[in-house]
Formats: sequence, C-alpha cells, structure tokens
Amino acid sequence: MFKKIIVKAFSYFSKKEVEAKLQKQKQIANIFLENGQIPWSEGYVSHKEESIIASVYSAAVLEKFIKKKVPVNYGYRLDERIVEYPWIFANLKKGKTIFLDAGSTFNFDYLLNNELIENKDKYIYTFFPESKSYNQKKISYVYGDLRDLPFRDNFFEEIVCQSTIEHIDMDNSMYGYDLKSTLELVTNKSYEYLKVIEELLRVLKTNGQLLLTFPYGKFENHGFFQQFDDEMVARIIDKMKDLGCCELTFFKYLAKGWIIASQQECNDAESFNPHTQIGKKDDFAAHSRAICCMKFIQTK
Repeated sequence: MFKKIIVKAFSYFSKKEVEAKLQKQKQIANIFLENGQIPWSEGYVSHKEESIIASVYSAAVLEKFIKKKVPVNYGYRLDERIVEYPWIFANLKKGKTIFLDAGSTFNFDYLLNNELIENKDKYIYTFFPESKSYNQKKISYVYGDLRDLPFRDNFFEEIVCQSTIEHIDMDNSMYGYDLKSTLELVTNKSYEYLKVIEELLRVLKTNGQLLLTFPYGKFENHGFFQQFDDEMVARIIDKMKDLGCCELTFFKYLAKGWIIASQQECNDAESFNPHTQIGKKDDFAAHSRAICCMKFIQTK
C-alpha cells in the first residue's frame, strides 16, 4: 500500500525512475530506523519525507485531522512538519482555487502531485529562487519580502503560510538570504510578522481562507527564528477579529509522538534548536515541541 502511495506521489516520473527513487529512499530511511531513530541522524530526512507522503495521501489520516485527532504514536521522533502538512491538506478547499504558498513550503514534487492541490492555480512566493522549480506544473514563482506583497487586494481564494512568519526579521543567512535581524538582543521580540499578517489579509478574498502555522510555547529567540507565545498569538487574532472567523488547533510533541492539545497545555513548550543544541531533552524532539495552527475565513 505504501509503495502505491509513493508511486502516486511521484506520478509524473517514469515507472523506472519512480522505482529507482523509491529503492534509494527506502535504503536511506532504513538506516535511520536501524540506528535508533535519532532525529537529524543519517536517513532522518528520507524517513520524514516518506512519513509525510504516507499521511497526506491517506484519506484515513486526513479524516482524523479533520476531526482533530491523530493516530496513536504519530510522528514519533519527527519534527513539526509531520503534523503541519496533514493539518493543512485536511483543511484545503476542495477543487480549483487561486492558491498562494506564502513561504515556499509546498515546492516539492510529492506535495504538488497530490490531487488536493494539483489543479489549483498556484503561486509560490519566497525571497530567492530555489534549486528546484516545477514550471511544467504551471506554477507562478514570485520573489520578494512577505511584508510587501506585489499582488492586488482580494486576489487569493486560499493562502497557506506554513512555519514562515517566525523567520520574519530574523537572521536568515543560514538559508542563503542576505537578511539580518533588526534585533539587538536575542531576548527581544520582533513584531515585524504582523506586517505579513496584514499583507496576507489584504490579498485574501472575501470567503477565502488563510491556513497559518508557527512554533508555539514560551517565547524564544533562536536567532534564525522566534517561538511565539500567547501574547504574540493574541496580536495576530486582534488583526483578524473584525475581518472574519479564526479557529486555532494546537499540537504538542511528547516522547511517544504528537498529540492534539489545548493552548494552555502548550504554553510552556520549549523548542529544540538542532543547530545549537539548545533545548535538547531526553524526549528526542526534533525541533518544536508545540505548534499553533490557525484557520482563518475572511468574511469582510
């Protein structure tokens, strides 16, 4: 069954190419499983990719996310992408829409081939061109700062901004971007992300939806990203409250995997920074220990 899902995910490759890719990926992923499933060790990325594909192509998994449930021991020792992607896919509008990926987290063949997104009119907006592009899928790639979008008002019917706003006004040099934070102290908060929220709301159509995710818990500034706390979330909701309806879902990482949790249960969550090892604990969290997922429907 999993093999069929992988083949579908890479459907525009030849059968021979798919088989070769599948075999190589499986071999690498097995190294991760055989060596104790230590996050970011050899094979981790391949195993995570396989797990994401299995989730977003599974109607049963997406149905659980719609009902605000997750499978038992789900996402064991995997980072937050394993809950963000299925939550987003579970909440996508059915059929063709004018769709913006604000931050370029969908620029992967195995995501773009999914039937829930492949027929949408897709725009991918990010700061610089990436090594891969899928022009044959009629994607419009646009480059610039999310705080100043070049699109007209009320243009998009659907916007996804996945784990992106936490990088606004931060040191993005590790991604190859010449963007330095304006913050003088790593203990400070930056509220530049609110400019992104304003822009996303401006270009969102009436009755359109915005799906927004970001790390949540105690406020933390890790240099290249900041973790949002309840006060920072409240500022986002304040921007939205007079324009439509907002629904929040929180996911929390435990040693056995990810669960649905309340906001209060996530307030003290601490992230693990794999680049500095700050926040490392014996639960083998790969990155964030809590994620806030916001679904906003614009009614005005």
